[in-house]
This record gives sequence, C-alpha cells and structure tokens, in this order.
Amino acid sequence: MWSSSFLASPHLSSPPKLSLFSSSSSSSSFSHHKIQKQQVLCFTQNPSSRTGINLSKRHLNLSILTLLFNGFLLDKAKSTADLQRYTDSNNGFTLLIPSSYTKVEKAGANALFEEQNNGSNNIGVVVSPVRIKSLEDFGDPQFVADKLINAEKRKESTVEAEVVSVGERSGQGQQQQVYEFEYKIDSTRGGIKRVFSAAFVSSKKLYLLNVVHSDKPENPLDSSTRMLLEQVLHSFDALPLT
Repeated sequence: MWSSSFLASPHLSSPPKLSLFSSSSSSSSFSHHKIQKQQVLCFTQNPSSRTGINLSKRHLNLSILTLLFNGFLLDKAKSTADLQRYTDSNNGFTLLIPSSYTKVEKAGANALFEEQNNGSNNIGVVVSPVRIKSLEDFGDPQFVADKLINAEKRKESTVEAEVVSVGERSGQGQQQQVYEFEYKIDSTRGGIKRVFSAAFVSSKKLYLLNVVHSDKPENPLDSSTRMLLEQVLHSFDALPLT
C-alpha cells in the first residue's frame, strides 16, 4: 500500500525569469534555461526515486520476515499436532511422544518408543531408586552432564562424544529441578547421533530420559524434527503427588 506522497510527482520550482535580449540571444537564453530546467527535473526526481527504492526494500524485508514468522508458527503447530501424551501411573512420570513412534518392550527400560521403520531413533525412560532426595544433592547440571558424557565415552562402541548444551528448569509444581542436556555421539553402531537427555529425582527415584536421533552428515537432523524432539524433552516430568 503506497501513500499519496509517494505516488505524487516531485514538485518543480518555476523557471527563472528571462531577460530581454535580441531574438537570437533570447532564443539562446531560452534554450539555456530549458536545459537548466531539465537538469533541475533530473536532480529533483532522484531523491524521490531513492525514497521509493528504500520503501520497496523495507516492504520486501517486512514481507520476508512475515513469511518466516508464519512458517515458524506453522512448524510449531504441526509439531504440536504430531505429539501425544504418554503417562505411566505406576512409575509416576509423563511425557509427550511423537505419533510416528510405537511402544516396544526392552529389558532395563521402563518405557521405550521407537520410530516406525527406524528403530535407531528412539525415546527411552529408566526409573531407578536412589538415596538422595533431589538431583541437586548429587551435583549441578554441568557435573551431571560430565558424568553422562564420561559414561558414554567408556562404551566400546563410542568413537567420540561431546556435550552441546546444558540447562535446568522447574519440574511439576516446582517441587523438583529437571536437568536437561544435549550431546552428540559418534558410534560404531549407527554413526553420529544426537541425544537429548533429561533427569530429575522425585520420591527418592531417579528418572532419566534419553531421546536419540540419527544426525549423520549426509542426512542431518532437520529443524522441524529438532523442534519436535525438544518438545518431548521439555515435557518430561513427574506426576503430581496424590
């Protein structure tokens, strides 16, 4: 939408008065002033053109930002629609699971979900009794992250492992802190993987979530899938105490 000031022609000042000369000199003077007028016309039009170009660029930039923002909202809405809540009342935890994942049974896991036709992409929860009342009694998030990564490095199949990020958030009813980690593993079993992990302690039980997804150079983890898995990570929590 353009304003009337942008579409209006540039204002031109009236031509200078001509002196009285002979016909030849008058014609020459008129030609001279006509050229001057044309020069003034060219000069006065340029700022308006530059303003129009600047406004066009600004309009284009705003349009691009709008498309990007709308795309982000659509991706977020799509990822939310692709999730469903899973609750384990016996073990006292809950989380969101992608609809493309199915529950499977495996020794040592209290809950395990695998992506259809790609079992290497999986989500697992392990619940173990502990003596501490909170995760803070064991250490801060960085300390726990170091323990996790060192445990990964000790595995024979691990080629390389590195921590990407460490975070912390309040859990259910702010009754416990939830530690969150992201790290990458290069393994002889499946190549490079991205792992999103969360841990908390409730009722003297340690709850550990691992979200594992392939992140190979030839097929890296895309932004929409990453957003989906991060929502799974942030949804992991204890059930309210009754």
